[in-house]
Amino acid sequence: MTDTPDTAYRNPATARVTSLHKARPNTDAGMTPRLSQVEAYWNALCHAGVPPKRAQIDPRGIETALEYAFIAERIAQGEARLRVAGSHLSDLMGMEMRGMPLSSLFLPASRRGLSNSIAAMFDTPAILRLRLSGETGLGKPALRAHALLLPLRGDDGAVNRALGCLVSDGAIGRCPRRFAIDATDIRPAFAQPAELASQPARGLAEPVVPFRRPPHDKAHLRLVTSD
Repeated sequence: MTDTPDTAYRNPATARVTSLHKARPNTDAGMTPRLSQVEAYWNALCHAGVPPKRAQIDPRGIETALEYAFIAERIAQGEARLRVAGSHLSDLMGMEMRGMPLSSLFLPASRRGLSNSIAAMFDTPAILRLRLSGETGLGKPALRAHALLLPLRGDDGAVNRALGCLVSDGAIGRCPRRFAIDATDIRPAFAQPAELASQPARGLAEPVVPFRRPPHDKAHLRLVTSD
């Protein structure tokens, strides 16, 4: 990467250079440069509408956001475990977060919504953005945060990993600092083909058979007699 500026990332597979400061368009005004860098790096690794593999993630591509980044592994429907966690997550919780459930960063009241969002992120696949606020109390001042989760494929090709980033704004104070979810933005990571998007969902419905009027030269009724 010696011939690539610090503000860009070169995808070794395609030689495509993507700016690390230009994220995909979104309406969340709270996106920070670190979140944008992680998303732009992920975008550079996507190819033909398929999420990148976990093995493609190179820490050098998100060097300035490493302490806020994490890798999560899907362990059940709506549940994920942190396989790699930056130091910022450990600072928030006052403990090593590697191996812990992702839900441990969140207050109990927000965990059901988190579970639904995580399931949708993996199944769609989709990009998940969260606006968060920390629980306040003695020694726990107001704390705002933003989180981003991006789907990844495992070695078997299944979408069961996620590249994430969580950035807080404010004094951490007394640990642990768990978060409530104030807003959720989840959108498909890739556009659906037009021919699929235009087809109505059939579900259990029978195929539609067009009505055809009988030919005029054929009688509609037939009289049957018996002697």
